[in-house]
Amino acid sequence: MDYSTQTKLSPTVLTIAGSDPSGGAGIQADLKTMTAIGVYGAAAITCITVQNSLGVTESAPLDGSLVVRQVQAVLADHHVTHIKIGMIGTIEIARALGELLAGYQGEVIYDPVLASTTGHSLLNCSSLTELSDQLISKVTVLTPNCDELEQLCRQKIVTPEEALACARSILDRHVRLQAVIVKGGHLEADSPDIHDYLALKNQEVITSKRTRIKSVNLHGTGCTYASAFTAFHCLENDYRKAFSLSAAYMDKVISKSRSISLVKSGVNGPLVHAR
Repeated sequence: MDYSTQTKLSPTVLTIAGSDPSGGAGIQADLKTMTAIGVYGAAAITCITVQNSLGVTESAPLDGSLVVRQVQAVLADHHVTHIKIGMIGTIEIARALGELLAGYQGEVIYDPVLASTTGHSLLNCSSLTELSDQLISKVTVLTPNCDELEQLCRQKIVTPEEALACARSILDRHVRLQAVIVKGGHLEADSPDIHDYLALKNQEVITSKRTRIKSVNLHGTGCTYASAFTAFHCLENDYRKAFSLSAAYMDKVISKSRSISLVKSGVNGPLVHAR
């Protein structure tokens, strides 16, 4: 077959993130999520981590040029309509990706993974301003949790109104950025409900309210959410639909995963991504 004669390729979603050997987060969670939702996922690794349900103990970032060459190899051979970025690891990698993405015309969803749930720093970056200039300025959708939003805005966030004000300030600073999703799981930690917010460039804010599902198996929820949003947007080409579908997917996955025991520690087990 002469592949040069093909006029239409099916879309590929590319994830750029760290590797989690336990399979709960990072590249592994991204690809599981994309496959479960029904899109083809490719992957470029930024960092090798040593982690399990007890936390991250080591993180070894790759050379920025090697990360870029991985991405270029996929872009040269696949019709990549969406790129999802997770753990970066170093500002060098952020710079390299920022340069590469300057000419990319598709959707770029960035989940700014700055630290693990257990508090281990996952980004060796002394200047978050440089991170914004190098990378956030190139993305179309940002998906921070409350802690990450606090770091990006350099202020304490207590209320949803403060979180949305921070999201709006980030939207106003970056021309290409079209939406900020504020993940509310940490914002109202004692509430029986979870509120996620989709803040759009046109000032519209959409709220997703759902009952909090209690579970000890929540490792990788942030990675999974961002990957689900990316996959659903690839299928629907609509921020609002992708936001709604992602919330429903997360509820289903968390509910299914809470009755499954996969780790000896008995806490912080991984999600089971099959739909």
